[in-house]
Amino acid sequence: MGRNSSSPPAILDDNGGAGGNDLGFHSIRGRFPFKRNPNPSHHPDRARAYMDRPFPRPRSHNTRFYRKGLLWLFPFKGKSAFYVVLIFAVFVFAVATMVLQSSMTLVFRQGSERGRLLREGLKFGSAFRFVPGRVSKRFVEGDGLDRVRMEARIGVRPPRLALILGNMKKDPQSLMLITVMKNIKKLGYELKIFSVAKGKAYEMWKQLGGHISILAPEHYGLIDWSIFGGVIVDSLEAKESMSSLMQEPFCSVPLIWIIQEDTLANRLQLYGEMGLKHLVSHWKRAFKRANVVVFPDFTLPMLYSVLDTGNFFVIPGSPVDVWAAERYSKTHSKNQLRKSNGFEEDDMLVVVVGSSFLYNELSWDYAVAMHSIGPLLLKYARREDAGGSFKFVFLCGNSSDGYEDAFQEVASPLGLPRGSVRHFGLNGDVNSMLLMADIVLYGSSQDVQGFPPLLIRAMTFGIPVIAPDFPGLKKYVTDGVHINTFPNHNPDALMKAFSLMISNGKLSKFARTVASSGRLHAMNLMASECITGYARVLENALNFPSDALLPGPISKLQQGTWEWNLFGNEIDYTTGDMQDVDEQSSLENTSVVYALEEEFSGLAYSTNISDNGTWESAQDFPTQLDWDLLTEIENSEEYERLEMEELSERMERDPGLWDDIYRNARKVEKLRFEANERDEGELERTGQSVCIYEIYSGSGTWPFLQHGSLYRGLSLSTRARRSTSDDVDAVDRLPILNETHYRNILCEIGGMFAIANKVDSVHKRPWIGFQSWRAAGRKVSLSKKAEKVLEEAIQDNTEGDVIYFWGRLNMNGGVTGSKDALTFWSACDILNGGHCRNVFEHAFRGMYALPNNTEALPPMPEDGGHWSALHSWVMPTRSFLEFVMFSRMFVDSLDALHTNNSGQSMCLLGSSELEQKHCYCRVLEVLVNVWAYHSARKLVYLDPISGSMEEQHPLEQRQAFMWAKHFNATLLKSMDEDLAEAADDGDHPREKWLWPLTGELHWQGIYEREREERYRLKMDKKRKTKEKLLERMKYGYKQKTLGG
Repeated sequence: MGRNSSSPPAILDDNGGAGGNDLGFHSIRGRFPFKRNPNPSHHPDRARAYMDRPFPRPRSHNTRFYRKGLLWLFPFKGKSAFYVVLIFAVFVFAVATMVLQSSMTLVFRQGSERGRLLREGLKFGSAFRFVPGRVSKRFVEGDGLDRVRMEARIGVRPPRLALILGNMKKDPQSLMLITVMKNIKKLGYELKIFSVAKGKAYEMWKQLGGHISILAPEHYGLIDWSIFGGVIVDSLEAKESMSSLMQEPFCSVPLIWIIQEDTLANRLQLYGEMGLKHLVSHWKRAFKRANVVVFPDFTLPMLYSVLDTGNFFVIPGSPVDVWAAERYSKTHSKNQLRKSNGFEEDDMLVVVVGSSFLYNELSWDYAVAMHSIGPLLLKYARREDAGGSFKFVFLCGNSSDGYEDAFQEVASPLGLPRGSVRHFGLNGDVNSMLLMADIVLYGSSQDVQGFPPLLIRAMTFGIPVIAPDFPGLKKYVTDGVHINTFPNHNPDALMKAFSLMISNGKLSKFARTVASSGRLHAMNLMASECITGYARVLENALNFPSDALLPGPISKLQQGTWEWNLFGNEIDYTTGDMQDVDEQSSLENTSVVYALEEEFSGLAYSTNISDNGTWESAQDFPTQLDWDLLTEIENSEEYERLEMEELSERMERDPGLWDDIYRNARKVEKLRFEANERDEGELERTGQSVCIYEIYSGSGTWPFLQHGSLYRGLSLSTRARRSTSDDVDAVDRLPILNETHYRNILCEIGGMFAIANKVDSVHKRPWIGFQSWRAAGRKVSLSKKAEKVLEEAIQDNTEGDVIYFWGRLNMNGGVTGSKDALTFWSACDILNGGHCRNVFEHAFRGMYALPNNTEALPPMPEDGGHWSALHSWVMPTRSFLEFVMFSRMFVDSLDALHTNNSGQSMCLLGSSELEQKHCYCRVLEVLVNVWAYHSARKLVYLDPISGSMEEQHPLEQRQAFMWAKHFNATLLKSMDEDLAEAADDGDHPREKWLWPLTGELHWQGIYEREREERYRLKMDKKRKTKEKLLERMKYGYKQKTLGG
């Protein structure tokens, strides 16, 4: 079935990852973990040494006979003889059971010293269990959208969800994901699908999500992920497409990463052994970026535990086992398999399986289970019915560890026929053993998380299953209908459950009924839990902006089956894309794992792993002697270099002509790097009448920025500034932006404040413009044709203030079904959690100190025209400074409204966590419209594609609605000077006063003080010059000596 792999890393229990003891384990393809023995101990002396160690048996009701000794040797009287005989019979039965158990235990005692030490610290019943970490706990304990649904909300569009596919193969992973996504769409999500590669499932995905974008490596950074409420990545193969999601500003976009492969987990320990710890760190950074890493079962997160940062989560449920079993049963015959494995057609074959995890160097699970299974063996393994005999096969460990002979040694002393007890390794064809079975017995004493995959495959093969009544099993199946259960640690109950399956040496009618219903039930086992699990994770993880509708409640989902109908008869194919899951090449599915190995190691390692768990490399690794020789050579070269430098310094050299020295010095100065060196674009801007500053806030936005003489970058973060361009550093010009809180709440308008602060030092052109990086991400940036039209319009404009804008506010009714266009204030309310009007009115009232009984919300027309958005506009520089003056006072009033007396800031303008983080941004984005409308600026919409122009809200139509007195430039200038005087005098209205930190302070007192300072410096300079002249007149001119 599977293939051998390396010894996996030790289990870690950090951050709530994988709980349990520090024991190694591994998972083969098909999700069946098995134990390995990298240091097999077949030496007879060592084996005897392990056998001589006492094995601590679990306590039972039979132990009292050991404490009393051999009671039948004592004299008896009367009825005592009857009880003695009874005690003797029970004693013999107990001894036989414990001999069988001890014999089985000796089989599992061989191993390395590390395994022995681990066993000594392991108690009976201990098991590995996955415990969600602190980050993923909120997906378990979170209440989803229950609280939000109780609040008033205005939504106009569905929540957007991006899905990145690693491939489009027709496999069980695609079946699971298509089923989940189809149900997610029923809840109201809008799905946008991206794929790293095109495959045979393309049409199915296209039917589900519409147009599919194929992501080439050069296109990874050209997606604006901020428009999505979250992103789902479906496999390791799509890891490279996450590169932009790991950069600002996309780091705040929720990311859900579904991991269904185990190839990387199998190689993590090898990376440590081969010194590729930097590769492990690389993968850990990628895993850490995800808000939640989702696994389909509880084994995988423990295999990946070394990468767990507390964000691992399990949503059980996957058709992979059913798919593999169905595929296998189409190409293999039960009778033929029995014949090739040495079983008769009439044999009653009972396969005993255990816990999903078998400990490294240890199989306590089976040893403990023998106490319950022992009586069953003694009763049935000795039977020789007319039709055939009972054969018990224990499915555990590796086939190469000598288990088969050990099992036969167990059977002989108990009088069991040879061949009645056999062993089969998990590294073999497990599907064949399950398909051959008549009954599958789950013999583990450990409760399970999820449903054991071996039992799912057995049920799919139509094999009746007997298992303990663990809650983890009873949650998904019905006793007596899908499987037959018995109370754990109860041999009598097990005997009874087993007897129900047997009738005259054959399977009973009850067993066949259970097998039939179990097969039908296994086809869609845990499908409903998987679908609702993902829906719940989306509710807890995704951002739901104020303008987004909420998805429907999870209770609306009624589907409990996988979408088998979409695949038709594809499973029956024996060739092509539908290969057996267990036989698929891991290299095909997770080529990114090996590509990164080559990239980080620099060596083309072979992707094969030898039987003993060692890495077969294509090249030999350097030995310690090689490293010593290399170090010696490097030291010798360094010594010679230093010696030559010292000799050259001592030798006399002709410095050459002064003209040559001067010319060389000037050449060095030209080549020297300057922090703000002008590039070609800056030189081309010389003489232009306009410059558009593109505002960006992270390296993830660089691909969206324009190039050319018309544009110049404006970085809101010093670290995110492009080093090869002459972008303006907003933080350097406005230090308040260095504080994360204010940078987040001001957003793009903070960059405008930075440009306006001492504007002459950076911008000396008559026109100025701005454009957010989001304009390019949303396909509304200016085309070449529109740029030319804009430049011509600016040249031709000789009178009046005009604002040209090309990013417009969406004013349609969205999915609400309304045919009427939204008004300006209703659109603003939708974007700001329904509080835009209320907050704007209070901020405006506080800004102008208006009485409470006075209207404070500036009216905006309902004429259906366009309004500016995305900070994408151009206006005269003088008008820009006036707008900044108004905006600074409004922002200060807005901040005072949101900051309470204790200094704690609260946000009224957002419903999601991300909106509250960028609290003022959406109001400030449309603030330019209010100022331009009421200050009598001409508004012209420029189509960013065609370049056509159309005036919006003509001046002659708004004369009666404008609040010109509040937006008068003289009034604003007077208010600005009053605030500057208060700031200059230290008369702050509150402890955290934002206004002085957003720009320059201008009032008459400052001008006079600056004039006096300039006059003082001028007089001081005159005095020093006069003193120097008098000194020369008195003592004459003295020339300094050369070199002095």
